[in-house]
Amino acid sequence: MIRFSQESLATFLAQLRRLIECESPSSDPRALAASAALIAEVGEEITGIRPRVRTLEGYPHILFDVGTGPRRILLIGHHDTVWPRGTLARMPFSVEDGIIRGPGADDMKGGVLIALHAVAALLATAGEDLLDGVTVLITGDEELGSLTSRTLIEELSAGAEAVLVFESGGGSGEVKIARKGVAIYELEALGRAAHAGVEPEKGVNATVELAHQVLAASALGDAERGTTVVPAVMHSGTTTNTVPARGTLAIDSRAETTAEQERVDTALRALRAVDPRAELVLHGGINRPPLEEAAAAGLYARAREVAAALGHPELRRIRVGGGSDANFAAGVGAPTLDGLGTVGGGSHADDEHALVEWIPRRVELVAGLIASLLERPLEPMRAPAPADRTAPARAV
Repeated sequence: MIRFSQESLATFLAQLRRLIECESPSSDPRALAASAALIAEVGEEITGIRPRVRTLEGYPHILFDVGTGPRRILLIGHHDTVWPRGTLARMPFSVEDGIIRGPGADDMKGGVLIALHAVAALLATAGEDLLDGVTVLITGDEELGSLTSRTLIEELSAGAEAVLVFESGGGSGEVKIARKGVAIYELEALGRAAHAGVEPEKGVNATVELAHQVLAASALGDAERGTTVVPAVMHSGTTTNTVPARGTLAIDSRAETTAEQERVDTALRALRAVDPRAELVLHGGINRPPLEEAAAAGLYARAREVAAALGHPELRRIRVGGGSDANFAAGVGAPTLDGLGTVGGGSHADDEHALVEWIPRRVELVAGLIASLLERPLEPMRAPAPADRTAPARAV
């Protein structure tokens, strides 16, 4: 079993500082290019592997391939963050009392380094022959919804025996064995304008129509099944003295199962205007399939075995509502386990942080899990039906 030394931890923290201090907001192409160059440099220092950088529509994605054999295990992370350039001025990198702070510390520059150090530790002890077919993919647009990397993720995952994702774990080190699928819609109501004071009866009020549809959409949620349908942002009308001729309603829907996603999608597409003179147009659709527990079950069981053999605290599991790239991997039928990154909290918030004590445990766990999977592969999963690609990926 791999053990991560204090010397290795000191190196890890120095590298993490370099990554955090290279700010990489998702919407800043120049910052992302600099971040990708640094990831490539640091990753090669760690693993000895010269990476490939694939830039798709301005977003750089970095791949570290071990050997040339068929892909067996895919490790996924991302180097973009939600933080705008200049955040370091008020959230500088620091390590105090065992807590790492700084933009991207937990989501997910620490997770990127955990993946790379785990691969490096195995290369140092087992050699390239054992790891032939292992790939690390670090994307540059996850916080925007993996707009350009989705196809790459799906292509790489479809041929993999296992996919490990390095989003942060739960607050007590839990891994993530289920994520809700995500669907984003915009419901457009088309009416007819008229003067609100002189002849309102000649108008068709898009605001009133949307008010009816807000209630109809909200009623589609099912708390017992874990399905949420949330009418969110609404825009309608132009001036207060005009009957609104057009309005839009953004709807966020999340579901634990594909069946529930499809039920909600069908129901939203079946909505009809209450005022027969109005017209409804639904845009968008399903953009992330669920990571269902069945896709993670085998990997979770194996990870628990590895954690126990290492003498780590008992590895537990959680289910979460937010989506990640794990959804795409599971959506093409790959066994997928998420939450293998840092343990901390505050992602996307000013108190973002990661705990130093969990870093050695995570590197050891991931290295042990990879070795176990290469020596004793999981039973293949049955491939699911093709995912609905009605809507492009959106930020979640």
